[in-house]
Amino acid sequence: MATKAQGKKRAGSDLLTRNQVIDTALTLIDEQGLDGFSVRELARALGVFPTALYWHVKGGRNELLAAVAARALEDVSPQPGAGDEWKDWLRQLFHRYRTALSRHPNVAPLLGAQLVSNAGVNPVLVERILAALHGAGFRGVALVDAYNATLAAMLGYVTLEFAPAPSDEPDRWAKEFQQALKALPEGRYPHLQQNFQLLANRAFVLRWESGDTNPLVGGFEMFVEAFVLGLERKLQTLPPTADERS
Repeated sequence: MATKAQGKKRAGSDLLTRNQVIDTALTLIDEQGLDGFSVRELARALGVFPTALYWHVKGGRNELLAAVAARALEDVSPQPGAGDEWKDWLRQLFHRYRTALSRHPNVAPLLGAQLVSNAGVNPVLVERILAALHGAGFRGVALVDAYNATLAAMLGYVTLEFAPAPSDEPDRWAKEFQQALKALPEGRYPHLQQNFQLLANRAFVLRWESGDTNPLVGGFEMFVEAFVLGLERKLQTLPPTADERS
């Protein structure tokens, strides 16, 4: 005979939806980080048995994490533009991605670093990037290369910026890290030491806070402009297509 608690959980699982599972998982990852997230904890938060979750995410934890990554980025791509608007479209895409990840920084390790995120493919994002690059003039293999470069650029800087700091004794780690940086001999690392006050906690590899508390905006703006202008320059060096030759 089922207990009241079991009956409540079974009734709750009947009312559960896939969206509830994904949204609650994203909330837990936001609050506890990816390392602290578990399917068991998710089931507890939803008031169901863990097995009830597999009705909605049949691929288990991997499918769930892929869906969480897709949910965090579902509104990231703007409507595609035409002609010269492709450059502004890419700028908007990068900024919107950064905004989305700033809201959910704990999702950063799922994006790019873990291939599981590919299972949550966002076809709208893929289609719009391809449309923007096609509108710019990329065709054939060059379109594929430009697409791969765009995805890598979109993911790369921001994923690094919002990478989490060590969770085990973070204050102690930050203090020891700063001391180790200051102790580097100036004779061996003159540029690093001469610019230490500018670089400390404001530069990749030399910081002890993540981008959610210490954003690296200037570098991001430079990165986006360098990438967009680089794509434009690459476009000018490509051989003409068959349509252009005819």
